This record gives sequence, structure tokens and C-alpha cells, in this order.
Amino acid sequence: MPDDQARIEILDWDAAASRVMPLREAVFVVEQGVAPELERDAFDPVCRHAVAETRDGRVVGTGRLLPDGHIGRMAVAASMRGQGIGGEILDALVREARSVGMNEVMLNAQVQAQHFYAGHGFVGEGDEFMEAGIAHRLMRRQLR
Repeated sequence: MPDDQARIEILDWDAAASRVMPLREAVFVVEQGVAPELERDAFDPVCRHAVAETRDGRVVGTGRLLPDGHIGRMAVAASMRGQGIGGEILDALVREARSVGMNEVMLNAQVQAQHFYAGHGFVGEGDEFMEAGIAHRLMRRQLR
């Protein structure tokens, strides 16, 4: 992702909430049909949140890292997909996990996104399962 396109910050929930929720709702609730009550959960306040923002202040991507090493809520604005923003967000969350001493990260990848995560060192394990009405598969990446 070119520097003039967007920058990524890692923030706590208080700083991230108002910035990322409109994008998460647009991607998960509107585009993917996830129920709003499933998209929002009690984990957000304890997560570290990646926020990708353009120079004009538009939030175009997000993701979160839970204290147990799970990465989730990866979302990129439809108009910005295919430009590397998702990969930069994922890399930033992996760096954050390393910086706090985690040995591995894992995520529940939507099945159609498994190839993307595999390209970032994640390895699938187990069978597919349904989450919020969407097929997923657990994937892990060792950090040490």
C-alpha cells in the first residue's frame, strides 16, 4: 500500500470505536448480512484495533487483535479492495502480537479468503464451520 494512500495505526477501543464501527457495519452488516448484535461483542474493549485511514481522514480498513492472539473483524472498504490494505492491516496486527510476546496468532477465515491468509503465513486446520451464517475455517500462524 503506498504511503500516500492510507496509514495504519494500532489503537485501543476508546480511540478506535467511532472510527471503525461505520466501516464494520457497512462490510459485515450491510454487505454480508451479519446481524448487528453478532457483529458487536464484548471483546472490542480488550482488543487492539488496526485502523487504516486515508490522508483525508477516511477510514478504509480495520481489524482487531484479541488478548488470546485471535485476529478478527478484518474489513476493507469496498472501493479500496485489491490495493493491499488488508495485507497491511494483517501485517500490523501480527507485528502487534509479536510486540506483546505472543507465540502465535489465529483467525477464523471466511472460506473465500483462505488463500489471502495463506499468503500471509497462516495455515488452515480442522474442518469448515459456520459463523454468523458464513463458512469459516480456523487458520494459525506461528510467530516464534
